[in-house]
Amino acid sequence: MRLSPSAHVDSFCRDNLPPAAQWPRFRFDLPELDYPERLNCAEFLLDHAIGTWGPDRVCLVTPSERWTYGELRRRANQVAQVLTEDFGLVPGNRVLLRGPNNPWLVAAWLGVLKTGCVAVTTMPLLRPKEIRALCDLTKPELAVCDHRFADDLSTGAPELVVLSELDSMCEAKTGEFDAVRTAADDVALLAPTSGTTGKPKATMHFHRDVLANADTFARYVLKPCEDDVFTGTPPLGFTFGLGGLVVFPMRFGASSLLLERASPDELATAVAEHGVTVLFTAPTAYKALLANGKAPALRTLRRCVSAGEHLPVEVWREFREQTGLKIINGIGGTELLHIFISAADDDIRPGATGKAVPGFEAVVLDDDGEPVADGVAGRLAVRGPTGCRYLDDPRQQVYVQHGWNITGDTYVRDSDGYFWYQARNDDMIVSSGYNIAGPEVENVLLAHPDVVDVAVVGAPDERRGTVVKAYVVLRPGVRGDNAETAELQAFVKSNLAPYKYPRQVEYLAELPRTSNGKLQRYVLRQRAAGR
Repeated sequence: MRLSPSAHVDSFCRDNLPPAAQWPRFRFDLPELDYPERLNCAEFLLDHAIGTWGPDRVCLVTPSERWTYGELRRRANQVAQVLTEDFGLVPGNRVLLRGPNNPWLVAAWLGVLKTGCVAVTTMPLLRPKEIRALCDLTKPELAVCDHRFADDLSTGAPELVVLSELDSMCEAKTGEFDAVRTAADDVALLAPTSGTTGKPKATMHFHRDVLANADTFARYVLKPCEDDVFTGTPPLGFTFGLGGLVVFPMRFGASSLLLERASPDELATAVAEHGVTVLFTAPTAYKALLANGKAPALRTLRRCVSAGEHLPVEVWREFREQTGLKIINGIGGTELLHIFISAADDDIRPGATGKAVPGFEAVVLDDDGEPVADGVAGRLAVRGPTGCRYLDDPRQQVYVQHGWNITGDTYVRDSDGYFWYQARNDDMIVSSGYNIAGPEVENVLLAHPDVVDVAVVGAPDERRGTVVKAYVVLRPGVRGDNAETAELQAFVKSNLAPYKYPRQVEYLAELPRTSNGKLQRYVLRQRAAGR
């Protein structure tokens, strides 16, 4: 595939794209996907909305602030000025972004893209060890960090220049900036994701990709309108959140309520107080809203989107009974940016994930890469206008095979083209919408002096879908009691993002292994499932 001439002065991203032969085959067969050769998605999102609805239209809302599209453009331009004038950044440089969901993080993301630099937005809960690995991979020139999250960043990457007073530096700028005329296929963002080994990967997405999910899933399935108010729980470092809380509302002139904290009670209160109409969150959050008796507070909603993990049919039906709303289920992935199989309204079949989103195609393959018959379980494979390009990573050839993105999920397709989830077919644990690599947690636990051997698997959980469970072999003389469990859990929390800690710990005399020493993980999965 021939790429357009790049606007990047720093060629790091182009230099580290996988070979073209390892890319998935792309589809651009919808009229909305015919993007111009030169395209800066940040400029497009802001200027399109302002040109259509004017600069005074409300764009970003918090419990205490309201930013218009015009104000957001001014702030994004000020950020771009700070990056180029004060720090000397050039197109293609990577900028690490770290902070909670708030307007300044959005302004920073847009400002980075306007300069032609590449955004690396991280989860704010990442610990120093995780930050170190991500910096080693993406090699950022600068970090823009909320001051409340700066300590772990400084510990993990002490050599990195950190800008933690963005708002005050922006005040000295005019807010006038001409966006760099990037190519539509210049890399706009490096989206981090963990593999099953815990070694981080970064997926490389172009400026056109940022718009493509809005022009497929959002346009054809979600069908937002300019008066919608979006909100949700996923962080903007998770592409589910980036699309649902920033790109989709801006693409259609809507507004977004950004919440730094969003427990079920806080989320329900915010929905009611701000007249939210579109909600993005994980199945566990929908279940928690029902369990906490919050259905009456959700009466302003007209759209609810669930992704990040499988939506149990029981949750869908109970939510429908209590609210009258049909949750839009979907499967997406960081490798493809957002949702590629889904259904809405009368097209929904409870329990099914849905059909391939317009602009995408999906099949179920056997281990040899051949399509299986409808009704037969196999590996889900997808292609469309977005797809996997890992940054300098041999796992590219595992995720992309024969031109298809192999998602790592086992599915069945029925004769009507609906896809029905069966299971993950790798070692990733999906808990409350978060992807957690079992081996990563194992490596931390093995560093504890009391632990001789350990294996981590997913255990079924009624509230979270799946939780992290650790099977631990302790050194002689150490008791596997509640105090030891609390100590091991705290140890993991101090080294990894808190959502990765093992909520269940079971102590064994030894782990099940084959005669050649290979861990029999499936035995532990069966044990965790009570079989």
